[in-house]
Amino acid sequence: MRYEAVCEGRFLLRPNRFIAHVEVDGRTEVCHVKNTGRCRELLVPGATVYLERAKNPLRKTRYDLIAVRKGPLLINMDAQAPNQVFGEWAAAGGFLPELRAIRPEFTWEDSRFDFRLEDGGGSLLVEVKGVTLEEDGVARFPDAPTQRGAKHLRGLLRASGAGIRTAVCFVVQMKGPRVFRPNDRTDPAFGRALREAATAGVQVLAVDCRVAPDALTIDGPVPVDLT
Repeated sequence: MRYEAVCEGRFLLRPNRFIAHVEVDGRTEVCHVKNTGRCRELLVPGATVYLERAKNPLRKTRYDLIAVRKGPLLINMDAQAPNQVFGEWAAAGGFLPELRAIRPEFTWEDSRFDFRLEDGGGSLLVEVKGVTLEEDGVARFPDAPTQRGAKHLRGLLRASGAGIRTAVCFVVQMKGPRVFRPNDRTDPAFGRALREAATAGVQVLAVDCRVAPDALTIDGPVPVDLT
């Protein structure tokens, strides 16, 4: 996926989850943050960030904050991007080599999953999670407690029990982490739910991305450690 009209700025502060103050060409801009997570380790005063100019000239905020530099890492922090790049990757056969159909936002019983893929083996339900937290080469999810995330895993577990193939894919929105692990310190309930789902047959995988200020593309697998 690509962004248009991207510029560089310097992060100043984040008054709330939805907006950030960023210095652009010597002036302060109020920008929309496309990620309502905490991102405390990313959005620190002075950090280099990248902004996409909004297409609607009448919008109150002229820019969306889409990426940030953290040391040597360039991290995409657009919460909508993981589903988009997964969809592009899956459509190109990156997930199922013999893909026959792909459908986003698929409802099964009381759960709505991000994708239903189909190949010669039938349906496969996939939930996609974006990962922006990195600690000493380890990518972790989530960066804040998420009851919704655990609910999605329980839905996958039930579908797996009904004989449907299921998977959760963690899209690491950067290049460089050597392993993915659940963030048990922040949300032990999610970690337990992920391990239970894996034991019950839900496929758990992680992929990293090639990141540029104006682009994001899934690149390759990241080892998953659930021990």
